[in-house]
Amino acid sequence: MSNQKTTSGGFNFMSALVAIVISIVVGIVIYTVVLGAAGNFDAEGHPKPGNYLGMMYKGGFIVPLLIGILIVVVTFSIERLITIARAKGKGNTTAFVKNIKAMIVTHQYNDALAACDKQQGSLANVVRAGVEKLKSIHDDGSMNKETKVAALQKEIEEATSLELPMLSKNLVIISTCASIATLWGLIGTVLGMIRSFAALAAAGAPDTNALSQGISEALINTALGITASVIGIIMYNYFSTRVDAITYSMDEAGFTIVQSVSSGE
Repeated sequence: MSNQKTTSGGFNFMSALVAIVISIVVGIVIYTVVLGAAGNFDAEGHPKPGNYLGMMYKGGFIVPLLIGILIVVVTFSIERLITIARAKGKGNTTAFVKNIKAMIVTHQYNDALAACDKQQGSLANVVRAGVEKLKSIHDDGSMNKETKVAALQKEIEEATSLELPMLSKNLVIISTCASIATLWGLIGTVLGMIRSFAALAAAGAPDTNALSQGISEALINTALGITASVIGIIMYNYFSTRVDAITYSMDEAGFTIVQSVSSGE
């Protein structure tokens, strides 16, 4: 196998872990310093009318965790945007594949390699590996057509296998956050409703403050959980579509390279 280039980028395991921990800490800080600021509450400790920051603070201890999850989703979405944009390369992928096809048909292998160096990214790395192999075996009289095709397919498959993990890396974190955000929100909802019913069950007249606080906690946690979940689902599907498009371009370019040998061009 040739000395293949691979596209680097994205958080590794330790970086991802640190990013998650920092996001949770930032969520706690926002909850304590911003939402819990004294200016958000009246003298009795209740949120001032129309002050949504104070209302969010009354959502309880689930709120900083939900804020942390939301920050994790945003952080890894930005990380995936940068990494996938780098993997796509500098130019239009459709035009790049079309140009590579034309160069391979006319055996302009050096020009194809130069185009790969200019394009960069995961697609260009896979194509470059295939073109280099194609160039080395094109005039090799010791290999029959079937052997050349097999060697070329193996080279392209190995190059693709090096690139795909980088493209899909950390997507599982976004999808996991999208799932657990809803569950955390439901936990907050249940705890808020428990507080509300406890206020209703208290002796004498119901404590309206406790009742409203419980309902507020339930609704705020639900809203935060749904918001984080929706953003996570949207971003996960968006990145999955981008990865599928790049993978399809790899397959298309690889087929073109292999076809140039199998057709005897």
